[in-house]
Amino acid sequence: MPSNQPPLGALPARFRRERLLIIGCGDVGVRVVRAQRHVRVLALTSNSARVAELRALGVTPLLGDLDQPATLKRLAGLATRVIHLAPPPLRGSTDPRTQALTRALSVRTPPRSWVYGSTSGVFGDCAGAWVSDSRPVNPATPRAMRRVDAEARQRHYARLRGNAVRVSVLRIPGIYAPDREGGTPRERLLRGAPVLQRADDVFTNHIHADDLARACQLALWRGKTQRAYNVNDDSSLLMGDYFDMAAGLYGLPKPPRISRAQAQVDVPAMQLSFMSESRRMLNTRMKRELRLQLRYADAKAGLASSPTINRT
Repeated sequence: MPSNQPPLGALPARFRRERLLIIGCGDVGVRVVRAQRHVRVLALTSNSARVAELRALGVTPLLGDLDQPATLKRLAGLATRVIHLAPPPLRGSTDPRTQALTRALSVRTPPRSWVYGSTSGVFGDCAGAWVSDSRPVNPATPRAMRRVDAEARQRHYARLRGNAVRVSVLRIPGIYAPDREGGTPRERLLRGAPVLQRADDVFTNHIHADDLARACQLALWRGKTQRAYNVNDDSSLLMGDYFDMAAGLYGLPKPPRISRAQAQVDVPAMQLSFMSESRRMLNTRMKRELRLQLRYADAKAGLASSPTINRT
């Protein structure tokens, strides 16, 4: 469809400033905002209570709801860059929210680049194998299937425009940060939640929220068309070893170890799903193409950055 808006370069100088639209401006989105320079930032929110908070950050809030497509019409042609961090709904195998967003942004001038925060869960269980950026997806849960659907919709959006929109998909594992709500294993350790015994344990992957925000920012400018990136640190830890390490940092007892058979009885279904997939993610493209230099090379360094860590 022909655009009824002039290209950015044809606008008066005061309108040529890059405009970044963040969809899903939660903890990571706010970290992205704080890293911006010389870019006007807009953020979609369905919560009117967040308007003042976003304005205080220098963000232009836009009220709209991904579950109500009619409220998204004003997004068309607003942004030159998009970061999409909003999760899919909790049910189904598709992502109608991403469908609504791509339809809304199909009118008028499309953005130049689009970054999507997906999940490493799209790879499914890899039995502890090393997972490259180019490994085919193999989702095993509805949660992962919804993410695969969202990835496909955004890539289709770009293909319809001759890949003039550079869509970058970030495959993200467990996000942590000492200053992130629920962003450390401390509460789980205090509850005494169990982990798997070593014979049954799975490899887990991590990324500090600050490093993830920097990856999102870099992908806007350096991400290649139709490219997927594993965004994780250099850790290679079994899940139980991760919690043992954290327990040592916090001065807390190590979690109890149980068999997989016992976990299927005692562990909640959501938590059990994370204990059922094992993979070690390679971050080659993140370092080579996005040129991200990790501030926290592994989870121990990131968790140890907290001022509340017991250093005795």
